[in-house]
Amino acid sequence: MSSSTATTRPQLGTTLLQDGWISAEQLDLALREAKRNGVMLGQTLIGLGFITENLLAHYLAEGTQTGMVDLSTTFIPPEILDLVPYDLAAQFQVLPIGKRRHVLNLAMADPLNIVAVDTIESRTGLNVHTQTAPAQELAEAIERHYAHTESIKHLLDELAAKGLSDLGEDASQEAPMIRLCNQIITSAIQASVTDIHVEPDEQYLRIRMRIDGILAQELLIPKPLQAPITARLKLMANLNLTEKRTPQDGRITFTLGNRRIDLRVSTLPTNFGESLVLRILDKGSLKLEFRALGFTNKDQSRVKSLIQRPHGIILVTGPTGSGKTTTLYTALRHVNAKEKSVFTLEDPIEYQMPLIRQTQVNSEIGMTFAAGLRALLRQDPDVILVGEIRDQETADLAMRAALTGHLVFSTLHTNDAIGAIPRLIDMGIEPFLLASALTAVIGQRLVRCICLGCKTARKDSDEVLAKLQVDLPDDISPQLWTGIGCRACNNTGLKGRAGIYEIIQITDQLHAPIIHGPDIAGIRALIHKQGMPSMFQDGLRKAFSGVTTLEEIIRVTGG
Repeated sequence: MSSSTATTRPQLGTTLLQDGWISAEQLDLALREAKRNGVMLGQTLIGLGFITENLLAHYLAEGTQTGMVDLSTTFIPPEILDLVPYDLAAQFQVLPIGKRRHVLNLAMADPLNIVAVDTIESRTGLNVHTQTAPAQELAEAIERHYAHTESIKHLLDELAAKGLSDLGEDASQEAPMIRLCNQIITSAIQASVTDIHVEPDEQYLRIRMRIDGILAQELLIPKPLQAPITARLKLMANLNLTEKRTPQDGRITFTLGNRRIDLRVSTLPTNFGESLVLRILDKGSLKLEFRALGFTNKDQSRVKSLIQRPHGIILVTGPTGSGKTTTLYTALRHVNAKEKSVFTLEDPIEYQMPLIRQTQVNSEIGMTFAAGLRALLRQDPDVILVGEIRDQETADLAMRAALTGHLVFSTLHTNDAIGAIPRLIDMGIEPFLLASALTAVIGQRLVRCICLGCKTARKDSDEVLAKLQVDLPDDISPQLWTGIGCRACNNTGLKGRAGIYEIIQITDQLHAPIIHGPDIAGIRALIHKQGMPSMFQDGLRKAFSGVTTLEEIIRVTGG
């Protein structure tokens, strides 16, 4: 095996070069970097962005004749996982996937790691047959499969058996407590949770998780464990453990396999202890495509044409948690950042974007949105994203930037798209300035989608339509859908979320009712006349196309 290791490494670079995946210059740079850092050539090529993990796995499998394994569809019985402890699997990045007589099938990112093979063979007493898997898929599969072998309930029982519940905050450094907090976060990430609520009560500590916009009670933890759990989470977020009287904000960088996931942490004193909310910012799950967000083909075309304009301001409105920031990031992704100078002002920076200069707002040192925007305008920007318009100064600067040749994106908290107009005028923006600078307003909400695993047609569609007195366009089939509930959606019938939108483009005809009013009724009439559908109408289309339920549309929009 050692001679194979010596010969296969250089052969990998040569093969990739011969097959046209990398250039000679890229190979030379990667070889120098690999030697300088003491890292394998394949991982260096991935780190430099020259190849992907899947491509490396393919060539390693081919070169070692080990074959590829798809871990996303592989079922691994618990007794197979028990053969290799989690610590060993994580250390060597290996995953036992099957056993036949005296042979253990082992998925590896590096099938040439003879130390890992020898260690596993020695520990299990079995002969190892290796198969190759992409490194990131393997790392995620290790965390996913082993998470089920150590449940939260098991950890709570272990803590109780060791008497750690009586140690207070000191127990936050104990291994079972560390594993418990990690397991809570891991299970939340795997369930696509957006927020973890750690809520103290008089008799117990309640943990609830927000899935698809709805809070669900997940766990009740004995009261004695409240102090060490709170202390552990604050420690992970680099917060002051001794300060319990004032709110604090922090950030956790959590590693799940090869994924780095950020969590924003907020603490708030309550009568029964500190309440914590952890917002999960999983960049890996973010799909910055208008289609994935729920935009129709027509709306995609409209928004993309607006983004290509050289100047003006585009606002995204909606309540907190309605996906405004994701829509803005998606818009930025469709801006040609190679040819344009793009800046953002954010509070906080939720996701890092390539080729875009992002600035964190910090009001404690005077770095407000307004101060940052004034400085940013001296940086020769073409496109500016202002995370939120909160005050008159920021609004005025954003409007004037839009009038002086800049394309500006921002958000505003209003109930609907039209509400942005009187809101900005109330802030002190002159109506004539607003009419000239404002290009479009996108209002949005998030609705829960029908689970594809249990989606079925409703038999009472006609009765519901008659009751609601809804007039449908001719191109919509009058058929409603629902989810009957299954294991995939925890018997809710709903899984995942999509957006419903209304896009108001500020045309010349809208200038007069903005300047001389604002005449909201007149603006609404003109919008309807120009064929711009409301958010409720967009939701209706999605309900009758089977994306969501009519009840969801009514819940979110109020009908």
